[in-house]
Amino acid sequence: MSEDDQLLCPLCAAQTIERYFRDRRRDYRQCGRCQLVFVPSHQHLSAAEEKAHYDLHENDPGDLRYRQFLGRLCEPLLERLQLSASGLDFGAGPGPTLSLMFEEAGHNMAIYDLYYAPDDTVLSGAYDFVTATEVVEHLAHPGEVLNRLWSLVKPGGWLGLMTKLVSNRDAFARWHYKNDPTHICFFSQAAFDYVGQQWGAPPVYLHSDVILYRKPLSSH
Repeated sequence: MSEDDQLLCPLCAAQTIERYFRDRRRDYRQCGRCQLVFVPSHQHLSAAEEKAHYDLHENDPGDLRYRQFLGRLCEPLLERLQLSASGLDFGAGPGPTLSLMFEEAGHNMAIYDLYYAPDDTVLSGAYDFVTATEVVEHLAHPGEVLNRLWSLVKPGGWLGLMTKLVSNRDAFARWHYKNDPTHICFFSQAAFDYVGQQWGAPPVYLHSDVILYRKPLSSH
């Protein structure tokens, strides 16, 4: 049995895993069912190594350029929200900023971050919208986490994601995004389409890295 035969896709749990790319540091696999590209778990950083890397991030709510970056997700969501909506920013990081931007627009925000705001109680609420910016590429178990976040969204509400998308193998070979050691899952439109099919909610693609899902009002 080869190493790939023992791998399960962390998004859809399929066993149809193929070799996708290899660089000097890591291997990259692709799922034949959902098309997710991912790093095998034995090549992930430890939790301590991961947090040490995040501690280097300098996310500052007063940084106009950072706000403009987050605005690619914030602005289209604001256009879709009712007044005084309730939201959760998942993976807020060491300098929560997106949540402040929504609060400044009159919405009520909760935040969660595994390392910087680990209050699990917010993960049992119900929200008009949930955001996760530059988060899904860090997840060891993206299928489990995305389904959890989706369960927190009220009918008619929104899940907003931001992550860079895989286009093809040639571009992947030159892609700086894969070089971050904390980036272990890489989504394509095909992978997000697969997720939307499971939820009955087709994704809306905005810019080059923003994905929105709207939860159906009913299960029909």
